[in-house]
Amino acid sequence: MNKKICVFCSSSDVLEEVYFNEAKNLGKSIGQENFSLVYGGTNVGLMHEVARSVHDEGGKVIGVIPEKIKNNGIAASDIDELIVTSDMKERKAVMREKSDAFVALPGGFGTLEEILEVITLKQLGYHNKAIVFVDSDGFYFHLIQQFEKFYEKQFSKQNYRKMYKVVASGVEAIEYIKTYREEDLGSKWF
Repeated sequence: MNKKICVFCSSSDVLEEVYFNEAKNLGKSIGQENFSLVYGGTNVGLMHEVARSVHDEGGKVIGVIPEKIKNNGIAASDIDELIVTSDMKERKAVMREKSDAFVALPGGFGTLEEILEVITLKQLGYHNKAIVFVDSDGFYFHLIQQFEKFYEKQFSKQNYRKMYKVVASGVEAIEYIKTYREEDLGSKWF
């Protein structure tokens, strides 16, 4: 089955090489599995690196970009499909609808907002798709520690650790997605 993997990640070009290497490795893994990429549709940062790497391995690349960001001149032109949306809300909805799984590479506020939204929607039963954090160079360590505080203080149920997986590499993320099985996590409410 040709899965569509949504990748949320940074659009910054000034990151350390370790993050670009991981984006490249994730993209290669997606392409080698003959999966498709759904991503933010730009030609900058980790977004561009993952898209280029998927394409280099023969995978299909679908970009979803809001008109306002496209008008900044950073829309990808070397991808299979570019969908232009009216705003960020529509962009995220299109990306979620088109995707079979979600991966967060390192990123800033936008990446964090996107991955937390898909976790929240999974918690509320709107989908039951795989969600993976690629913890390159310990990038997500403190965020995952904050999640642990949610469980410790009963802001979230203990079994919701199963809503997402934290891995060290893009290769591990794709292996997890390949073997992912939906499971009933029960109601959000205690």
